[in-house]
Amino acid sequence: MTIDRRDLLGLGAAVAATAALPARAAGPAPFLWGAATAGHQVEGNNVNADIWLLEQVTPTVFAEPSGDACDSLHRWREDVAIVRMLGLNCYRFSVEWPRIEPAKGQFSQAWLDHYARMVDHCREQGIAPVVTFNHFTAPRWFAAAGGWEQADAPALFARYAERVARAIADGISHALTFNEPNLALGGRWAVSPPPPAFMARMAACVAAAAKASGSNRFSVLNGGDPRPMIPGITAAHVQARAAIKAVRGDLPIGLSLAIPDEVAVGVDSAIERKRADVYGPFFAVMDKDDFVGVQTYGRAYIGAEREVALPADAARRPDGREWFPAAVGNVVRYVHRETAKPVLVTENGIDAADDRERARFIPAAIASIETARRDGVPVLGYIHWSLLDNFEWFSGYAPRFGLVAVDRTSFRRTIKPSARTYATLVAGRR
Repeated sequence: MTIDRRDLLGLGAAVAATAALPARAAGPAPFLWGAATAGHQVEGNNVNADIWLLEQVTPTVFAEPSGDACDSLHRWREDVAIVRMLGLNCYRFSVEWPRIEPAKGQFSQAWLDHYARMVDHCREQGIAPVVTFNHFTAPRWFAAAGGWEQADAPALFARYAERVARAIADGISHALTFNEPNLALGGRWAVSPPPPAFMARMAACVAAAAKASGSNRFSVLNGGDPRPMIPGITAAHVQARAAIKAVRGDLPIGLSLAIPDEVAVGVDSAIERKRADVYGPFFAVMDKDDFVGVQTYGRAYIGAEREVALPADAARRPDGREWFPAAVGNVVRYVHRETAKPVLVTENGIDAADDRERARFIPAAIASIETARRDGVPVLGYIHWSLLDNFEWFSGYAPRFGLVAVDRTSFRRTIKPSARTYATLVAGRR
């Protein structure tokens, strides 16, 4: 362990003792207080992933390559120890399809065993594992064959999901088939769509990846027009859900969606058109889901055609973005109203170089969730993004979403004051 002894001592008063969880807990499930990571963003050297290749080619749209990331591939026990030290009872992480099936039809038992060890260790530490089966990345061979646009994409994903379920389903708490598959759809409604120069660079990056793969295409969800891919993803969710349920019928399954707290601007606001476009295709296939995962990072003001700028009187952070932690409480109300499903907050947080902002944000966000719960909204848990400062896709390592800082050379983990704030809040509610 490379965590300071001061960290352990400082958290001692906040951490409640936890007993190892049974594989399937009896009685009402406890409220989940957690933190999240994603494989590609923290593990490192995910060399068979489509995103890894896009990071390496020239030109690339990535600020820097992911490289070793946070070395959680080897330090995952340290990460779980931090979750436990904070007194949390839940850890959300992802299984990486590129590791499980590096070549089409070739499955790695060694990597299945790796993720099974993670699940078992979480359980031993009294932590409920919430596992995402696809957190943006897919195998390179899958992207080079057409990605989510190919006819057999749903069956391929369901086959992978079934293999993973057989290895780990008995021990996990909740399963998410996909992480934010609607994100690219939402981007088309942004205040300022990506400029032509960026889109041209993106097209060149994808073309370079196709060439490096010996293919005439390289299809990734966040690397082009998402609309042709959505039918494949929704069908993949349905088939994967069935495959996982066939292994363990009582496992709660859902998917997560990126949903800001939307505010209608003007009598001709396009808010309902936006919602039908960005969430509608996914709400339509959730009839047999057990819950909906929501991921909220703020508000969006919807004018007649798209999102519009913040109101002049909006409370702002030092970087100019809006300060409104209560957005997440409004979103869980909206999602439950639309779907009649329980809601699990699978991501919520802020990018803040000044950790004092995060320490102020967390209590206000949690208060909005608790108010929704008192009003009858069935919220299953609150999972903060992120446990670690990690690789944030196009932006590289510059953003700071973590409760824990990670030294880019030594990988030393340093718990931030905001994590202590969160730990104290959770201890008071358990």
